Amino acid sequence: MNLLRWFAEPLTHEFMQRGLVVAVLVGTVCALLSCYLVLKGWSLMGDAISHAVLPGIVLAYLWSIPLVIGAFVAGLVCTTGSAYLREHCRVKEDSVMAIVFSGMFALGLVLFVKVDSDQHLNHILFGNMLGVRWSDVIDTALIAVPVSAIVIAKRRDLLLFCFDAAHARAMGLSVGMLHYGLLALVALAIVASLKAVGVILVIAMLITPGAIGFLLAKQFGRLSMIAVAAAVSSCVIGTIASFHLDAATGPTIVMVQTVGFILALAASQVKAHYRRRSGGATGTVAVTKS
Repeated sequence: MNLLRWFAEPLTHEFMQRGLVVAVLVGTVCALLSCYLVLKGWSLMGDAISHAVLPGIVLAYLWSIPLVIGAFVAGLVCTTGSAYLREHCRVKEDSVMAIVFSGMFALGLVLFVKVDSDQHLNHILFGNMLGVRWSDVIDTALIAVPVSAIVIAKRRDLLLFCFDAAHARAMGLSVGMLHYGLLALVALAIVASLKAVGVILVIAMLITPGAIGFLLAKQFGRLSMIAVAAAVSSCVIGTIASFHLDAATGPTIVMVQTVGFILALAASQVKAHYRRRSGGATGTVAVTKS
């Protein structure tokens, strides 16, 4: 009864209901994409896009256009700029992305300081999940639901591209379309997450669920289900816990996900230990397409 009351009491407040709904929406779409980012090794790309949207937000405010449009365009500029530099200079990909996202993030900070705005920088950087209105929840759903549907509908093509781009090209798939399409979906997911967790914490939600699934599953279908389950459960527990702890909701959710990753790592290590003792194979885990 005490545990039931622990979960039920915060939900008597409407602001907690709104926060929980938007947390689940953001957690679900980020978890679906995190599986492909982890498999492809694009963790830094997610970080780059999440930081690069800041100047787009500031410019959108100056030009009186929706902030989500500015954030999305800035994310696309970051991805295309990184791709151009990677193809036309000898600097390695991780260095290029680090230079691009740090430069755009710094530009956003400079613009923000120079602009007389009623937007609070902390809300942009770290989100304000419990301050969202129902209109914000609807805006988030209008982005998160279609992106999730596209990822699910194109899951086989995206998986083949992330697993073996050369094989995907040989199968007749447009690797370039899948490459930039996946980056565009990541940018949209980041835009959907801005008001909830901000541009800094969203990177954890884009990586940690997929990493948890990768530790606990060998088949991609099961990996995706574990990632979504881990993200949704951490969003629920983190949101409720933030109410009782009087703590910021976004960071609390990220902390719960981090604890989940540590537990998944421990479970995988224990499983590998018993497998070695029983004489089982100890090769590298390979994610299959099923």
